Amino acid sequence: MRVDIGQSLVDAASVGVTRVVTIGDTLESSRWCADTAAKHPQVVAAVAVHPNEVGGIDESTWDGLAELAVRPEVRAVGETGLDYYWGRVPAGAQQQAFRRHIALAKQHGKALVIHDRDAHADVLRVLREEGAPQHTVFHCFSGDVEMARECVRAGYVLSFAGTVTFKNAPALREAASVVPLDQLLVETDAPFLTPMPYRGRPNAPYLVPLTVRALATVQSVHIEQLCDEVTRTAQRVFGSW
Repeated sequence: MRVDIGQSLVDAASVGVTRVVTIGDTLESSRWCADTAAKHPQVVAAVAVHPNEVGGIDESTWDGLAELAVRPEVRAVGETGLDYYWGRVPAGAQQQAFRRHIALAKQHGKALVIHDRDAHADVLRVLREEGAPQHTVFHCFSGDVEMARECVRAGYVLSFAGTVTFKNAPALREAASVVPLDQLLVETDAPFLTPMPYRGRPNAPYLVPLTVRALATVQSVHIEQLCDEVTRTAQRVFGSW
């Protein structure tokens, strides 16, 4: 899907979204993310190979990610983690790659952005075994309330997308309700997971306020307070930009 980056940023700014994190899922897309962030001061990047794409990657890929990780506009390693839903890559290979991404994030002092689909127990286990980076974010958090509590105790940040607005997601809203405000982030996963009432259309940053409003309701806080907290958390995790 081709996106006009400049227009997307203008549309986002019109609703108060003035900073964006763009996330790679292959070495090629990670390079694009880093280059885009270098061109646009509103954007920072995360670089990684997605767990569904790690089958057969070689040392040249890891060398390429390491080269990207030192760039100042790259603030995180991600999205990495485990995806047992699609089964495209054996679990063992995914876990090995996840461990290497964790090491890369710690080596370069970057945040870690985690993709976790149907792999909650193993993601948490690998993080315990390897030792999580100082800043660890669960992208599009999809666990239940007990997993949310475990992540909170570990100091992880939980990021919620448009799914928290879906009528069939009461368990996710319950999970969101137990997360302290200073461990919450909000995202799009664009062009996917578009919040209600626009579900089914392509997602984009200008729709983030719909997810923020839903989270404010779940948390029983004023939307202004939640926006302030999310901004502070984003700056703590990704740095200022």
